[in-house]
Amino acid sequence: MLLALLLAAAPAPAAAAMAPTAADAKAFVAKVNEDLKKLWVRQATAEWIKSTYITDDTERNAAAIDEEVMAFLGKTVKEAAKFRAVKGLEPDVERSINLLRFAQALPAPSDAAKREALATIKAKLEGMYGKGKYCGKDDAPADKKKCRDLQQLSAVLAKGGSYEDQLEAWAGWHTISRDMRTDYARLVDLANEGTKEVGFSNTGELWRAAYDMPAADFEKETDRLWNQVKPLYDDLHCYVRGQLSKKYGAQKVPLDQPIPAHLLGNMWAQEWGNIYPLVEPYKGQPSLDVTASLKKLKYDEKKLVKLGESFFTSMGMDPLPASFWERSQFKKPQDRDVVCHASAWDVTFANDLRIKMCIKIDEEDLITVHHELGHDYYFMNYYTLPVLFQQGANDGFHEAIGDALTLSITPEYLKKLGLIAAVPKDDKGLINLQMKDALEKIAFLPFGRMIDQWRWDVFSGKTPPAEYNQHWWELRAKYQGLRAPIARTEADFDPGAKYHIPANVPYMRYFLARILQFQFHRAMCKASGHQGPLYTCSIYGNKEAGAKLKAMLAMGASKPWQDALFAMTGEREMDATAIIEYFAPLSGWLKEQNRNLRCGW
Repeated sequence: MLLALLLAAAPAPAAAAMAPTAADAKAFVAKVNEDLKKLWVRQATAEWIKSTYITDDTERNAAAIDEEVMAFLGKTVKEAAKFRAVKGLEPDVERSINLLRFAQALPAPSDAAKREALATIKAKLEGMYGKGKYCGKDDAPADKKKCRDLQQLSAVLAKGGSYEDQLEAWAGWHTISRDMRTDYARLVDLANEGTKEVGFSNTGELWRAAYDMPAADFEKETDRLWNQVKPLYDDLHCYVRGQLSKKYGAQKVPLDQPIPAHLLGNMWAQEWGNIYPLVEPYKGQPSLDVTASLKKLKYDEKKLVKLGESFFTSMGMDPLPASFWERSQFKKPQDRDVVCHASAWDVTFANDLRIKMCIKIDEEDLITVHHELGHDYYFMNYYTLPVLFQQGANDGFHEAIGDALTLSITPEYLKKLGLIAAVPKDDKGLINLQMKDALEKIAFLPFGRMIDQWRWDVFSGKTPPAEYNQHWWELRAKYQGLRAPIARTEADFDPGAKYHIPANVPYMRYFLARILQFQFHRAMCKASGHQGPLYTCSIYGNKEAGAKLKAMLAMGASKPWQDALFAMTGEREMDATAIIEYFAPLSGWLKEQNRNLRCGW
């Protein structure tokens, strides 16, 4: 009886008395935003220096700060877990706590030594890529051993020329990643260990869960979108393979087999625009050679970027800040190694906008400039939000903005700029133009879909290190209909020859962006009052379309992507039908051309 009275009189356990409240959660999120911004600014500054001045010292400095960020986020994500069940959270607080779980692509283990190892490996892998060079065949005489970097080797593929020269350039670049395999496998193990600590089975599941839907549903969603566009890709593949077979012979390019991966004008065969002269449907039409015009008009790197900026300002957006022109890297320095892979930055999360490129004066980089400025204008429109909301509604949105505007780079617009002499007036000119666009936009789709499928399978353990290369080429055959041009073994690590693998940048964003850009374009064209086929629409200079775009950009990640998509399009589901609508003329033409061919592989 006495025991019962004592128990009844005992105070409640401290944990129950100190149960977190909605006010506690709000204060926690405010402090995280403050502390995280300081850390992310230091991290971005170190990354900028490392990317524009690659040395062992800058890699080590970036790794040290990376480790600090990992430690902070690892601890903070675990602390945030206690607030997820609190009742009455304000919507912004609840969303912030959820976004914290996805604040780093590679969560680090709580063990300090393992965290340091992960940060070191991350910096090392990106450095290996940035410093990569091919110095000629092993049996070549010393005077023939000329070292070439990615830009120089890519130029060989872009030019075309002999099968053998292209093969050497392709094979040469793919030697730079062989030594990455062991470090990459260790990185996978460490990242998975960190990911499990924050409640996911593996890092691939974490990446898929970041899209405001269950991870399993997201994978189904990417399959649904891919199947919407796959028939158009299959028709393009069939036609292009036929033209390549005519040039190189059916022995080298059989008409019923995957295409050798080095013949499509790009190191990864991710975009095929450089082979347009070979596959041009109708010869003798008005020239669509924008590259020649850019050079004739003496465009330099800054003028090319100014051209991109003018598109955004024509829609009612502000000019880029003066600091952008002072701090960006437009040209490849001659005195040091840099990461030339194009990227956009807000280094201080306060409108400190920059791009980092080694700009070539050609049409490809004209498009890339628009793409990177799309990121910067997204930064510009949301930089006043709390730092956890300073990101795209989903990462595909961020990649889609600039690309959506490039769909308005119509022949009429190019003629106004003096970049083409005449606007195609008939169906032949239209088919040529759509072929040119499809070699960039449609050819990319399966590549965009397969990169993270490879990583999902690696992170889950479905693909062990001993099968890394084999699975890479299985997926490239399945999705792209491509094959390695020479025998590959597990002594090779071909995934590492693509920047986003050693740099650990999730890639599904680019696939989603190719879908979303057409959906955005259709919505902005509707807002602009455009009448007629979608492929004839340009929103250049249209303030109504610009207002709709700005409204979505200003939301950042403060709302689920479905809400941001609705604000722009009136739709709550990603949809590839705008692609099919846009390319309807080319689709019909390809079916006619392929009538007597055996398509597929």
